Amino acid sequence: MNKPLRRIAIFCGLLVLTLLIRDNWLQYVKADSLKDDDKNRRVTIARYATPRGDIIVGGKAITGSTETKSNGLNDLKYKRTYKSGPMWAPVTGYASQAFGANQLESLEDGILTGNDDRLFFRNTLDMITGKPKQGGNVVTTLNAAAQKAAYDGLKKRGKGAVVALEPSTGKILALASYPSYDPSSFAGTSDSDAEAWQKLQKKQNPNDPMLNRALREVYPPGSTFKVVTAAAALENGLYSSADEKTDSPLPWIMPGTTTPLKNEGNIPCENATMREALRVSCNSVFGKIGADLGNDKMLEEAKKFGFTAEQFTPVRSSASVFSGDMNDSQTALSSIGQYNTAATPLQMAMVASAIANDGKLMKPYMVDMLQSPNLDPLSRTEPQELSRPLSARNAQILQAMMETVVKDGTGKSAQIDGVTVGGKTGTAQHGVDNSEKPYAWFISYAKGADGSSPVAVAVVVEDEQANRGDISGGGLAAPIAKSVMEAVVDGKK
Repeated sequence: MNKPLRRIAIFCGLLVLTLLIRDNWLQYVKADSLKDDDKNRRVTIARYATPRGDIIVGGKAITGSTETKSNGLNDLKYKRTYKSGPMWAPVTGYASQAFGANQLESLEDGILTGNDDRLFFRNTLDMITGKPKQGGNVVTTLNAAAQKAAYDGLKKRGKGAVVALEPSTGKILALASYPSYDPSSFAGTSDSDAEAWQKLQKKQNPNDPMLNRALREVYPPGSTFKVVTAAAALENGLYSSADEKTDSPLPWIMPGTTTPLKNEGNIPCENATMREALRVSCNSVFGKIGADLGNDKMLEEAKKFGFTAEQFTPVRSSASVFSGDMNDSQTALSSIGQYNTAATPLQMAMVASAIANDGKLMKPYMVDMLQSPNLDPLSRTEPQELSRPLSARNAQILQAMMETVVKDGTGKSAQIDGVTVGGKTGTAQHGVDNSEKPYAWFISYAKGADGSSPVAVAVVVEDEQANRGDISGGGLAAPIAKSVMEAVVDGKK
């Protein structure tokens, strides 16, 4: 072979080698990233080529799939449908041909589409036998009656959120947010789907219906945080019983200031016991407890209840806030649920749940089981202890205090015949210098006849239509919590 031909042959050989290297790079090294690339149309076509599996509540599907009407432009065969979509949207999230997916629809997409590696063997058999691929199911922990009670209660008030937990396991029984949205309205790719999507965006709708207020919004918790302050007092030995008198002068001047920490009205707070202070909701008593304990001890107790950390249910919940760099006066204000304290409704349900569960905080979760298409279990969620915010003895002291609040205090409207209920109301300041209408809170739990606590609830209401003087945790939030607790308790009879 002459020299020019040899050079051409070497050059061609190098080209072939380069192509082989590039091909192997794409096939093996870059395979996963290309498969998951948003611009890979084949992945999207495959995702919607068969009906998705379902999200299950109480043995019934709250989702479905329907064939997309062919218009010559859309090559995606099936789109998602939802039953009572607005009620369940904070749980399911959405799956849209045009706008992607979020929450459970996104996190469990592999199971729902049938593409999860755990379904490989079944998918291989189906391919051999000619069966179409099927998606698996996501079985939730939700209680349909409790969810309906929560959603209906919020709907009457305009804005807010509800979370209900099973204290002994951490199972989420209700997760409601209002206003909400119907994921079915933008599940496809039509002009009407696009229009529905745009109307739900915060720029178009200031009420922000797609915000999951139960998990992603942090509110000042107001006086509901006083139970955390009471727990810190008991755990650190500042006080040892519900009926021991506190060192609480009236007025109480916040450290380093000339400003008294005021109470709401003429209530008996001077040297009140913690039980009485919680019953009538004394700012001066719990503010002074926070200042006496100091920032470090208050922060430590808040963290034990879950503050400062995101929670994954598996849907992510925003971290609740309690600062670690406050002086005594700022700590006092934060200890009554104002200043720098802010919490998600999930967080405050966790607080009530830990107290009801004799001091043991369980990790909250909403997925009970993942199923294959033939309903065989692929995995189950096992209850997991998250922390011990307080001892069983101190938890029982706090339970007695919260039960007094409902029996003869600000939480009377949460009373349920034949059921022991513990709770705490809260009315949290909103806006600069409290210029906006306050938030109404209520946290609670219900005890069964056997002494167990099947449910703990947190409710926050943003009622912009209510008269300012009528806004209170007992008046607006407690009745919603009562209906949710009744739904769970009645279901166990």
